[in-house]
Amino acid sequence: MNKAVILVGGPSRATRFRPLSMRQPQPLFPVGGKPIIWHQIKALSMVKDLKEIILIGFFEDFVFRPFLNSCQEEFPEIAFKYLREYSQLGTAGGFFHFRDQIMRGNPKNIFMLYTDICCSFPLNDLLSQHERHGRLGTIMVTKVDRSSAHLYGCVVVDNETKLAEHYVEKPETYVSDLASTGVFVFNQEIFRFMATALEKRVDEFESERAKESAYGRSEESEDVEDINRLRLEQDVLRQMAAEKKLSAFMCTGFWRQIKSAASAVPANALYLKKALGDNESFLAKTTSDGPEITGAVYIHPTAQIHPTAVIGPNVSIHARVVVGPGVRINDSIVLDNVNIKDNAAILHAIVGWDCRIGKWGRVEGSQITSPDDIDEVTHLGVKVNSICILGEDVQVKDEVFIRNSIVLPHKEMAGNKHNEIIM
Repeated sequence: MNKAVILVGGPSRATRFRPLSMRQPQPLFPVGGKPIIWHQIKALSMVKDLKEIILIGFFEDFVFRPFLNSCQEEFPEIAFKYLREYSQLGTAGGFFHFRDQIMRGNPKNIFMLYTDICCSFPLNDLLSQHERHGRLGTIMVTKVDRSSAHLYGCVVVDNETKLAEHYVEKPETYVSDLASTGVFVFNQEIFRFMATALEKRVDEFESERAKESAYGRSEESEDVEDINRLRLEQDVLRQMAAEKKLSAFMCTGFWRQIKSAASAVPANALYLKKALGDNESFLAKTTSDGPEITGAVYIHPTAQIHPTAVIGPNVSIHARVVVGPGVRINDSIVLDNVNIKDNAAILHAIVGWDCRIGKWGRVEGSQITSPDDIDEVTHLGVKVNSICILGEDVQVKDEVFIRNSIVLPHKEMAGNKHNEIIM
């Protein structure tokens, strides 16, 4: 039997995803027509002999309840559970804290996934290599551009043995162009290894406190609350690599992070293109009495699209959206209850819930070409060119042009805005 744990974080961890996370938790934000976390669950449901998926995070218990209930109906052969951390225990701390519940049923292998990633998720291939090599754990890695490698956890891998020889989290100098994808699989012994790592961390902390006391600096350290936090990257993976207990699996499919709100648009495109390649039935197609569809497009069954509209490529249109005559939408996500009036254009943008775009209105961002996440919203005090994002309930008046801007919820836009953050 196998199990999986998905680390979903908490409300304080998705600040870069604002203003979208002000209405909906990042893991539940839809990309490719489904919540971010659904794509991980779908991939896990195809893993052989996987019986339970556990979500661990800081959100209130009720946040994920409706979603997990729907997952239980869609994947009845898998049990679902949400476990809440009541204090911040570190990226591996929650996993270790709930070890008794994770180990219930005596699983042979345990997947661990971060929720803020978009990936092709070749999990069965990952599991096969893990079981074949027989090491404590296997980390899935992907090749990144050398110039951006410092943004990731980097892994030095022996190409013949697939042994992860060295792991460094966000190195200051170049180490490797193989980056951690945030997908791992471990055997049962991982909890013993984590216990040892936590003991070592506590010993180092106490030793440092003793030195401070000897030099007369015995005041409470700011790090005292961190003593029981267990960091997966620094405390666990690095030591596993040092002890030659970590294998590396190369992901040859697509992968990218979903850290900022802007990164949801390229992630949306990747999932839609995958669905198109898989010939998924939920994608929209051009019909004689419907709008013109170009490329991969998802349209919710309750959405109303005028036949003269042109939609695509890489567009998700959600529930109860109304799209008027002559509208053009591409590379965008349009969320629930949006009304887009005649001849408006939505390009490289996210239009939040309950927004209204007036006639001949234009909401346009800049296309993202780099595979790296967009961490910066501003540079030298100026809004950078990126995806244009409208928060919840933004009203864009007729003939108004919003370009490369972020608009917070409940705003009325009566004039053109370019490269601004509208508070």
